[in-house]
Amino acid sequence: MLQRQEHKHRPGFQLIPAIDLRGGMVVRLAEGDFRRETVYSADPAAVGRGFVAAGASWIHVVDLDGARDGERRQVAAVGRIAAAIGEGAALEVAGGLRNESAVEAVLVAGAARAVVGTAALRDPDLVARLIVRFGSERIAVALDVRDGLAVGHGWVAGAAGVEVEEALTALADRGARTFIVTAIERDGLMRGPDLELLGRVVELDRGDIVASAGVSSLDDVSAVRRIGCVGAVVGRAIYEGRLDLGSAIRLVRAG
Repeated sequence: MLQRQEHKHRPGFQLIPAIDLRGGMVVRLAEGDFRRETVYSADPAAVGRGFVAAGASWIHVVDLDGARDGERRQVAAVGRIAAAIGEGAALEVAGGLRNESAVEAVLVAGAARAVVGTAALRDPDLVARLIVRFGSERIAVALDVRDGLAVGHGWVAGAAGVEVEEALTALADRGARTFIVTAIERDGLMRGPDLELLGRVVELDRGDIVASAGVSSLDDVSAVRRIGCVGAVVGRAIYEGRLDLGSAIRLVRAG
């Protein structure tokens, strides 16, 4: 049985490298489009070890197959990454977590935190139940935003959405404390974060905001930190050499 526990992570702003999984491979999509995929590695565990060696405290893992299909697909890969990094860093896992059993499965596999997106929008009370069962430190909410609306369902075009401020407030009311906010139109394009969107949700002062999408330089990292985000998820910029993870982490920790 999974025991409730609170993961003790390092304080302060966190630069969080991403491992996006599709068919067991490490990939990145452009704007969430499965037809615009770039494969970076066939060994997710080795990628995770590299991130730990660079100094990462957290690693963000996304099951893209699960996000699209609505059920977890990469639990075995999550387990291998967790085993490879050991106590070196904590994993947060997203994608296809639509019910309590799916969340439990990734936590048992070694994730320190499960990230719920589509299911949180569809049933905010699920988030309340998860937090009661597992603790607020082990549950985060993904707010994936297109045209001001938080959407789910693997970002499929035409998916229904809700105003992001409304969604965040409703979920904060149910105990959510950590929100990973992604501007879909900027994901995987390395064109800078959506500071206007991030600023709006930070100003709500209803939880910790982690920036996602578009962060590709030290200036971007500084910008999201300056407006009040507690962390930033970075993917393609690391894989393509635009941002040196180790140097960026050292700079963040130096203040």
